[in-house]
Amino acid sequence: MEGSESKLEMVDHLANTEINSQRIAAVENCFGASGQPLAVPGRVLLGEGILTKECRKKPKPRIFFLFNDILIYGSIVINKRKYNSQHIIPLEDVTLETLPDTLQMKNRWMIKTSKKSFVVSAASLTERKEWISHLEECIRHLLTKTGRQPSTEHAAPWIPDKATDICMRCTQTKFSTLTRRHHCRKCGFVVCADCSRQRFLMPRLSPKPLRVCNLCYRQLLAEKKKEAEADCRQREPICSAIPGYEPSSGDDSDKSDDDKADQWPADTEFYTSEVSWSSFHS
Repeated sequence: MEGSESKLEMVDHLANTEINSQRIAAVENCFGASGQPLAVPGRVLLGEGILTKECRKKPKPRIFFLFNDILIYGSIVINKRKYNSQHIIPLEDVTLETLPDTLQMKNRWMIKTSKKSFVVSAASLTERKEWISHLEECIRHLLTKTGRQPSTEHAAPWIPDKATDICMRCTQTKFSTLTRRHHCRKCGFVVCADCSRQRFLMPRLSPKPLRVCNLCYRQLLAEKKKEAEADCRQREPICSAIPGYEPSSGDDSDKSDDDKADQWPADTEFYTSEVSWSSFHS
């Protein structure tokens, strides 16, 4: 408990200080015009570092910045000087899950949100513990302050392309340069075109209908029908139409990860080096 109090005291101490303002301004400058303004009253930059993110095609280094209310990550163009593809995640929407090592990735954990879930790995076990500890403390503090309950609804993480050579639904179609892989936005499975011809509106993820596999489509239709029937029973007179959806705040797409090549040494193995890639402020 003493450690938790000291972290919260550190946030109070750094808020509205010149050094904190300079750190936040430096992050804004690194993202440039492609990023969002980050300086708001009470916001504190607590730490930063490079984590390896498991992207659709292959793991890639990403820069992460932990604030007391948000987590930001982006692509590295020139380390400590230029970043792009900024993503901002409200911490009150985040839950964490520690994952076992694989042959390719060590010190892994999953960052889960309602819009997007993904796996990252740290350079060392100690670094992973530091990240998770700081994240969890910030999340607890935010939920206590707002009175909200921890998030229970999370987007499914996408299974990497290289995890399978065949469609994970029909198990018949083999992928090739001509037969493309697709991802179901509901379950995250890698599927073929025939098994994912349907689109479904999921406002939590996007204001536009998204590709889903045939199985998830049937499940989503059944859920929608059940909700409509329950709504009709509650209405007087009996409703004649299914209520419309409100658009969500936007899509947290990682499309840029696939389309842009990072200017980063291809042979660098972040999780096997002895170097600490993260630092937390005091």
